[in-house]
Amino acid sequence: MIVYHGSNVKIETIDLTKCRPHRDFGRGFYVTKFRKHAENLATNMGRKHHNEGVVTEFEYSENAFVKHICKIKHFETYDEEWLDFVVLNRNVDNPDPAHEYDIVEGPVADDKVQNRIVDYLAGNISKKNFLEELKWHEETHQICFCTDGALQTLKKMDKKEQVLTLLHINEPLIERFVLDSGMDDKTAADIFFSSATFAKLADASTKLYERPWQEIYEMLKVELTAKEVTP
Repeated sequence: MIVYHGSNVKIETIDLTKCRPHRDFGRGFYVTKFRKHAENLATNMGRKHHNEGVVTEFEYSENAFVKHICKIKHFETYDEEWLDFVVLNRNVDNPDPAHEYDIVEGPVADDKVQNRIVDYLAGNISKKNFLEELKWHEETHQICFCTDGALQTLKKMDKKEQVLTLLHINEPLIERFVLDSGMDDKTAADIFFSSATFAKLADASTKLYERPWQEIYEMLKVELTAKEVTP
């Protein structure tokens, strides 16, 4: 799976001791499968530090060996277990780390969700009603690598390697998308890179990159039609 990290600097080496504690899944190095989300974070971080944000790409290998050597927790969606886990990790009175997982994957508690967590902890909203609200929240994704061992599953993507595997598909596909939809290049690219189709394409284990770009474009059309975004 190709994943992205948004920051105000390009990531050359990962030092977990420099990662902030008491985040959603605890102290760790966070990435997302949604490039657009990483770009938004990079922009915000760059603005905060008065420079341009940077998105660093990695390949995450989640194979049988990784599952054997790493303790992994995966949350499929916003649910009661996810909420309890986030509250546990975000509580500054709890020890750091507050869990024993090497890798944790699941939805993000963004600014809006964090504000509602504060309301929930203050007793202003019930857990049942809060979880009902979360059903309508946009899809988000993050993976937290909590230990040095977990970081061995990440490989920084070399630019030349990215070109060889994806560029020959991305460029003609986006060009066709622009022509069919009438969108500008940036909008079309943002939609494509945040789509489930691209997530599958970027996941090397699917070998989707071996198929013609026209076939992948048809997959994208089906996905967007279901979301009422018709090219």
